[in-house]
Amino acid sequence: MRYARSIALFVVFAAVVLVVDAVACPTCKEGLAAADSQGANVARGYFYSILLMLAMPFTLAGSFGLYVWREMRRQQQAGTTGEVMPGEHPGSDSVIEGGRESRHETRLPAATM
Repeated sequence: MRYARSIALFVVFAAVVLVVDAVACPTCKEGLAAADSQGANVARGYFYSILLMLAMPFTLAGSFGLYVWREMRRQQQAGTTGEVMPGEHPGSDSVIEGGRESRHETRLPAATM
C-alpha cells in the first residue's frame, strides 16, 4: 500500500512538472505564439481535426451498437406480437421444439393462366 502511494505521488508530481513542456504540438504552439489570424486558424484546424479523429472510433462503435440493439429489439417485438420477421415467408410457421427450430410451410397453389 505504501509502495503504491509513493508511485501515485511520483506520477502526479511528474505530470505537474512536465505539463509546462507539453503545452501543444510544435505547429500549434508556434501558431498561437505568433498571434496572427492565419496561425490561429491553422492551430484551430489542427484542434478540430484531432477532435474528429478521437471521436470517430466511438461514433462507429456506438452506431454499430445502436444498430444491433434496434435489430434485437425489433426481433423480440416481432416474436411477441406474431408479426412476420424479415426473411420469413407469410405462409410458414416456425416452431421451436427441444431447442431446435423446425419450419412447416404451407404451399400455395400456383396461379395458372
